[in-house]
Formats: sequence, structure tokens, C-alpha cells
Amino acid sequence: MNDSSFFDESTEQSQVKSRIVEKYFWAWAKVITSWTRRQDNKIGYIDLFAGPGRYEDGSKSTPILVLERAIGEENIRDKLVSVFNDLNQDYTESLQSAIDSILDIGNLRHEPIVINEEVGEKIVEIFEQMNTISTLSFVDPWGYKGLSLRLISSFLGGWGCDCIFFFNYNRINMGINNQAVKEHMDALFGEERADELRAQLLDMNPHERELTIVEAISQALKEEGGEYVLPFCFKTQDGRRSSHHLIFVSKHIRGYQIMKEIMAGESSTTAQGVPSFEFDILPNLKDWDSPPFL
Repeated sequence: MNDSSFFDESTEQSQVKSRIVEKYFWAWAKVITSWTRRQDNKIGYIDLFAGPGRYEDGSKSTPILVLERAIGEENIRDKLVSVFNDLNQDYTESLQSAIDSILDIGNLRHEPIVINEEVGEKIVEIFEQMNTISTLSFVDPWGYKGLSLRLISSFLGGWGCDCIFFFNYNRINMGINNQAVKEHMDALFGEERADELRAQLLDMNPHERELTIVEAISQALKEEGGEYVLPFCFKTQDGRRSSHHLIFVSKHIRGYQIMKEIMAGESSTTAQGVPSFEFDILPNLKDWDSPPFL
């Protein structure tokens, strides 16, 4: 599947990912707005790879779900500043239309901003200077182009700023030792850590490789100030290997606690009461005693 066909249908994986982001946005916004009582205090939501707003089957994607959540809560809709970006102009036009059709969209004090920019140094520089309001950022690229340690770090600078990003483990695992994409891998892990990782992975089995790669990005994020890192794994359709991870980064334990509860509730299975923190269409375990959704 390429990025142009990604939104052809809403898969169960996409729905789980959107639910996790939507639920965390709502919980995060409630906490932040309770701490910022003044009416003129703003909160932000940024989605850098926003897509067209709806899948071909009509299902709502993350931007629409987030905005609908905001509209339903007066204290949030009065403070939310939202920015949606996608390089694909067809997507941004479709997204704008989908946003305009949301019931009561006019109740938002600040009109959602839809832009059409490539994610790179220019975007990073803009957001490095935007740490004046508490912001939740969602970075969901199809592969890894545009995703960098500096980009994620730029979203964590201000108070109350958290980031959720799509970590395409399958493609990163294939690319880490590929010289053709060395620049992208170095930007993602940091050059020194990426070189260490390449050496470490040479004699590892697939399970060890995954643990090592996810631990490497987690440690890199912690060194950038993201003290709390929480990955949620998505398995391939046959359940045999990992496809990607949704990774949450925060500087505050409260955000970590909230997201941990949400991800636990979205886990496919539990073992002796412990959630798997993964989504598998074909779970091997049959213990469905998972915690309630937040």
C-alpha cells in the first residue's frame, strides 16, 4: 500500500490509532484547561500529516474526531487553536471540506487552520518558536520521511506539550542499515546512536531487533527532554510480526498515566491482568479481561 491508497478504507488498526489520539486529546485538554482558567489562555492541536479527513468508506479520520470532541466541551472549544497540514493538496482540500461540514463547527472560537507544506526544516523552525501555548502534536507519516528527533523535540518545548507519533517499525527496520536512507535514519535517532544501532543489530534475531530499535528511539527521546515514553505496537494482518508503533512522549507523569490507561483499554489482550499494549487482529491469547476505556 502506498500513501495515496492509505485512506481508501478505514482499517481496524486505523480506527484504534484514531481512538487513542482522540481519547488522549480529550483527557489532555481537560487537564490543561483546568490548569489555565483564564478565558484568553489557548491550547493547541497540531497534525502534520492530516490526510483528507475521511476515508473512502466515509469513516472519520483523526482530525474530524478531535474537532468534534473539542466542539462538545465549552471550555475546550473556546481555547483550541488547531493546525492541520498535508503536502497532498487534494487531501487538504478534502479535509477543509470535511471540517466545514462538521456540525456546529462555527462554535469553535478559533477557526481550524489547514496548510499545505512539506514537513522539513521550515516546519521545524516554525514550531520551535511556537512554544507559547500548551500543544498536543500528532505526527503520522506513511513512512519515515520528515520524521526527525529535532521535529519531535520541537513539539515538547513548552509547558503541557505532548507528542504522539507514528513509528513505522517495518520500514525503519529495513532502512536502518540501508545507506540510501542513512540521512533519514540519522535524523530520526541521532547520528551517533544510529551508528551504534547499526552495529548492534547485525547478529540479532527479529524479536531482539525490535526491542533494540524501540529502546533506541525511546532513549533518544528521553535525552531530548521527553522523560516519559510509551509505545503501543500494531501487528501485521497475520499477527506474525510488528508493523508499526504509536509512540507517546511527555515531560509529565500525569500525561503518561492517562495515556497508559487509554492504551491498556485499546490492547487486544491481557495476560493475568496485564494488558499487552498492542493491537493484533488475530490475538493468540483468549483473556479478554481488559480495563475499561477512559
